[in-house]
Amino acid sequence: MKTHTPQAVLSTHDTTRIDDLRIGAVRPLITPALLQEWQPAGDAAQALVESSRAAISRVLQGQDDRLVVVVGPCSIHDHAQAIDYARQLKAQADALQEDLMVVMRVYFEKPRTTVGWKGYINDPHLDGSFAINEGLEMARALLLEVLALGLPVGTEFLDLLSPQFISDLVSWGAIGARTTESQSHRQLASGLSCPVGFKNGTDGGVKVAADAIQAARAAHAFMGMTKMGQAAIFETRGNEDCHVILRGGARPNYSAADVDATCALLKKAGLREQVMVDVSHANSSKQHRRQIEVAADVAAQVAAGDTRIVGVMIESHLHEGRQDIVPGQPLQPGVSVTDACISFEQTVPVLQGLAAAVRARRAQG
Repeated sequence: MKTHTPQAVLSTHDTTRIDDLRIGAVRPLITPALLQEWQPAGDAAQALVESSRAAISRVLQGQDDRLVVVVGPCSIHDHAQAIDYARQLKAQADALQEDLMVVMRVYFEKPRTTVGWKGYINDPHLDGSFAINEGLEMARALLLEVLALGLPVGTEFLDLLSPQFISDLVSWGAIGARTTESQSHRQLASGLSCPVGFKNGTDGGVKVAADAIQAARAAHAFMGMTKMGQAAIFETRGNEDCHVILRGGARPNYSAADVDATCALLKKAGLREQVMVDVSHANSSKQHRRQIEVAADVAAQVAAGDTRIVGVMIESHLHEGRQDIVPGQPLQPGVSVTDACISFEQTVPVLQGLAAAVRARRAQG
């Protein structure tokens, strides 16, 4: 009887015609486990992450009447400047802790509409060298230093692998407007250990965020990478600490009428009637100083007794405005290289106004 000899035995099968045609290089990646061994979270950092996550959860569950305020630079691009900002924010967080649960915005990954600088992890030297292993080390070192100051951190989860390197240090996470509709990001959120906010779609649609919350509450199974760098199947339990972030779209959506409409949609879906308002992006028509006006409007709603507003997001840096990254040209210190921010000096009265609004709301209770 004649047997068939597989072609692979006769010759080496060439797949270069059909595989990796557009890959220019493949470089080694550090494993999350190794990075965490080099830069471990100490007892104090772990305790702060645990307690701040629990505090945010209590706000979302209606057991704490403070506002969660996620405030900080649009993106991190310099370690020393970020720590300078964190020290100043910590003083305000302590002074207003009875009324505000302050979380520093520490964003390392930036979604781009077309192309541009993708963030501190992807390109930490801002020069197109894409030193990602260095970026991961630098990002984790910064988070540990901010936590050492006693300040919890929040970030956007954009890449699906990077959370394994830093998510143990994060107290609150966001899924951005461009990725709220992504099944992979909803699955990721279902397994994250921290509360997660889903932004409304770029067009302003809130239903995609409500759908995302429902998806993230459910259990999922999906492929991913373990801390040891091994491909694996993850089975999640679901995340009950998810909420909507109103960030505007074709028009702003922070008004009382917008909050009413969003909460009606959430109620119909069987979800908690609560929102966080991002006072930047489309809600400020991308005019950074308008964040101050938007925050004042939101504060007035809170002061009038609206308990459905559970948080606010603010883009704030050491100095106001933004700047471009120009090769060979030094950057202005403390100024954003992505979206324009208000200055820290401008931020302080905004925080104080939000805290006063919480006290006014509490007095009505």
